[in-house]
Amino acid sequence: MGSLSSRVLRHPVRARAQQEPGAGAGCSARRPEPGGDASGHGFFYYPVSRKRKQSSGAFYYSPDSETDEDEEEGDEQQRLLNTPRRKKLKSTSKYIYQTLFLNGENSDIKICALGEEWSLHKIYLCQSGYFSSMFSGSWKESSMNIIELEIPDQNIDIEALQVAFGSLYRDDVLIKPSRVIAILAAACMLQLDGLIQQCGETMKETINVKTVCGYYTSAGTYGLDSVKKKCLEWLLNNLMTHQNVELFKELSINVMKQLISSSNLFVMQVEMDVYTALKKWMFLQLVPSWNGTLKQLLTETDVWFSKRKKDFEGMTFLETEQGKPFVSVFRHLRLQYIISDLASAKIIEQDSLVPSEWLSCVYKQQWLAMLRAEQDSEVGPQEINKEELEGNSMRCGRKLAKDGEYCWRWTGFNFGFDLLVTYTNRYIIFKRNTLNQPCSGSVSLQPRRSIAFRLRLASFDSSGKLVCSRTTGYQILTLEKDQEQVVMNLDSRLLMFPLYICCNFLYISSEKRTENNLHPENPEN
Repeated sequence: MGSLSSRVLRHPVRARAQQEPGAGAGCSARRPEPGGDASGHGFFYYPVSRKRKQSSGAFYYSPDSETDEDEEEGDEQQRLLNTPRRKKLKSTSKYIYQTLFLNGENSDIKICALGEEWSLHKIYLCQSGYFSSMFSGSWKESSMNIIELEIPDQNIDIEALQVAFGSLYRDDVLIKPSRVIAILAAACMLQLDGLIQQCGETMKETINVKTVCGYYTSAGTYGLDSVKKKCLEWLLNNLMTHQNVELFKELSINVMKQLISSSNLFVMQVEMDVYTALKKWMFLQLVPSWNGTLKQLLTETDVWFSKRKKDFEGMTFLETEQGKPFVSVFRHLRLQYIISDLASAKIIEQDSLVPSEWLSCVYKQQWLAMLRAEQDSEVGPQEINKEELEGNSMRCGRKLAKDGEYCWRWTGFNFGFDLLVTYTNRYIIFKRNTLNQPCSGSVSLQPRRSIAFRLRLASFDSSGKLVCSRTTGYQILTLEKDQEQVVMNLDSRLLMFPLYICCNFLYISSEKRTENNLHPENPEN
């Protein structure tokens, strides 16, 4: 029986994989020439042995085999003819950008600004709200071929205009963080909404200690509220946790006021440390040329203010002309949690920065609160008062550099509620210590005491960006004597970086009071 001619349709990759070097005469496969019919479909024919074997090894021939194969081959070819193939062509966008924008071919208008000239096209410029209004209205520029642009914004330069005009001719724009404010300014002037949005996203992704203040100011100038909010969140998280000399120099009075007044400020240690940070910030605002290290800053600050005490003439520094601009910031200190610790009270009195009237008012309020706790059988808050918690709660925090077991208490008089905080096995536990552990102050022996609290945990990367966070929200916790309670179970993701713990506490509900009651000499913010 003669040999049968047989052709099998193979996928090119598989065919090449199956081919053996030097497979024999007449059986070598070669790549089809580009442009050939087979290559257009991504397949080609591969010659194989002319003989087929049965399992027994004998040759086998079926009269219907060729017919079946031909039908299958025809179906496969039909399927291939109807299957679309994608081939990447030269980018139209790149061609347009190079030919029309960079080379200026077929330009029908010239834009002149800042001593530079751009040969552009009205049909592309109309993507800009600025030029669209100019060309469609009855403005004289609508019929002009050369337009002189006035650039009132000092943030805009030639490079920013080049990027802004170029964005009209391409699909995407690469924006360097160092250039984003200038490009944003140009985009806002030309009303390029897409470019404005891209600038905003770039800013939000690149907030760090060097960019945050500039971004915050620019976001306010150009109406990017989401960027402004993101910058404020970064500052609330990093002002105390990652103190920085240059950041203190850049922070304006208005921004610092917002930070110090917020219940979301991530405080490290206690309120006294907020006061200390403010003192250092005020010194750097007054002496911006100082170039020492963060470790040297507090000592230099104390020396500088101490030398000027004799010039106060019986006044505290915030009452002087030099100190008055900072009053609105210091007013938002929660002084009741500073004077509740003896060492802190001595320092704040000795510094003579804060007006004595402020302190006298707080002393009186804390004395009355202590009497209520002792004589009125005050058991602590019974319901959540968010306004009071956000405005008057004790702010405190701690950094855990690595996983382990920790137990601590925050200093200060807490109306007989000695709160011990324990971190162990990824649990944070609150304990009302009464008799089990020694305590430096008096403790309440009431059967039950309540506190209002909010616990927040966070970890940050090296740029200060929030990596992971958790919060309990505001809660009421009631504990019996020496009772403890698990308040949070940590996620392992929080332990990838140093862990920062921040708490807001309210041990006793304060009587309603206004800001004017607290600082009667300063009725305005």
